[in-house]
Amino acid sequence: MTNRILFILMLVAGLTAPLFAYPVFVMDLLCFALFASAFNLLLGYAGLLSFGHAAFFGGAAYITGYVTKEWGFTPLLGILAGAGFAMVLGAAFGFLAIRRQGIYFAMVTLALAQIIYFLALQMPFTGGENGLQGIPRGHLFGLIDLNNSLAMYYFVFAIFLVGFGIIYRTINSPFGEVLQAIRENESRALSLGYDVDHFKLLAFVISATLAGLAGATKAIIFQFAALTNAHWQTSGEVILMTLVGGLGTVFGPVVGAITVGALSHELSAFGSWVQVILGTIFVVCVMVFRRGIIGEIQRLASRKQG
Repeated sequence: MTNRILFILMLVAGLTAPLFAYPVFVMDLLCFALFASAFNLLLGYAGLLSFGHAAFFGGAAYITGYVTKEWGFTPLLGILAGAGFAMVLGAAFGFLAIRRQGIYFAMVTLALAQIIYFLALQMPFTGGENGLQGIPRGHLFGLIDLNNSLAMYYFVFAIFLVGFGIIYRTINSPFGEVLQAIRENESRALSLGYDVDHFKLLAFVISATLAGLAGATKAIIFQFAALTNAHWQTSGEVILMTLVGGLGTVFGPVVGAITVGALSHELSAFGSWVQVILGTIFVVCVMVFRRGIIGEIQRLASRKQG
């Protein structure tokens, strides 16, 4: 019941957001909300902590930017190409990383992501530290001009809903239940006959693909693929968003992304102190609201029902 109410609120807020806020800012929040939701699928439901998810987010942005700018792909095809690249990259990373557990898994993903960051810095088509600029928005289906901010916004919102819907369906499927069983007790899941590595690899690939979908969409929005999107700090930010919103909850990453993004925007006047302030907020949230914002709301709701 709580999830249904939250979904209706999210849908209404998404449809009306351009009336109350700058559309480009809200589109940025939607991209990070999808990114955090994709990451939560891996950590919150499969129990796999990746420090390298920025590789999929940033790598997809570069691929989308390149194919739309140099090959003349439409924005939708460009975004799909970026997500496809993230899927292939996720399969390669996952095949190597899932052979390790715990902190070793996290360190392997971080090391692999740093390779992608180095390539993004050195490859000739990426623009190096200047990034890939001048990415065209183009026309959707040859009819809708995405240079119109309102048209672009609803295109991005539709992509977010599709990505979020895939995550929701995955979580609430037999596959999602197996993932949660692996998270709770991997040895028991293995003893029940489940191919644990196979399930973890699939979860990694799905998460990577949707993270790439978010990064590819962001490149079209800003017409720019930035090097910072592939930096390890972006992986840290998405972990922060997920934990603040509520790890292992459906809507927690969305709320966390909006909260952290809005705070970063409002506190931008403090310059480099923004990271210190956000770090302090993160510590307070972990100490006081250990379940995250949505996790605490659900706990209070279940207590009242009980």
